[in-house]
Amino acid sequence: MSTMVIGIDPGMAATGYGLVSDMEDSLSCVAHGVIKTSASQKHHERLQLIHRGLKEVIDMHSPQSAAVEKLFFSKNVSTAMAVGQCRGVALLAMADRGLDVSEYTPGEIKQAVSGYGAATKLQLQQMVQMLLELDEVPRPEHAADALAVAICHAHSRKMEMLLR
Repeated sequence: MSTMVIGIDPGMAATGYGLVSDMEDSLSCVAHGVIKTSASQKHHERLQLIHRGLKEVIDMHSPQSAAVEKLFFSKNVSTAMAVGQCRGVALLAMADRGLDVSEYTPGEIKQAVSGYGAATKLQLQQMVQMLLELDEVPRPEHAADALAVAICHAHSRKMEMLLR
């Protein structure tokens, strides 16, 4: 039996999404992409666009499980606030569609996907490519990151089931 997992990499300019089919002993990429917004748009319009876009993706693919990257607080407070707001609308979109959402730190995602919590972006993207048996590294970067979130969640769910 297969379970569809959606991973979200929140960002104001581009929110990445990645959908992975989790079969018993393999993962496959179903879809990935980004919801882009423009700096020329009003802030609330950008958030609304992300919210609507994620609900459309969820409606199109009907995932059974969801995960989002936890906020990593950087030195730039305004960037952290904007990403936090994007996370909020992503969580709302998933809640609107009845999905239970798990959250993972960047280190947890890197550890689950690459086996190394301090992996570089390129190492993480190459592992996503390898684990999903893709011909090339997924692009754009935010979509690759979202696929990594979905893979992390799929691995975490399997571990939880083994520990029961």
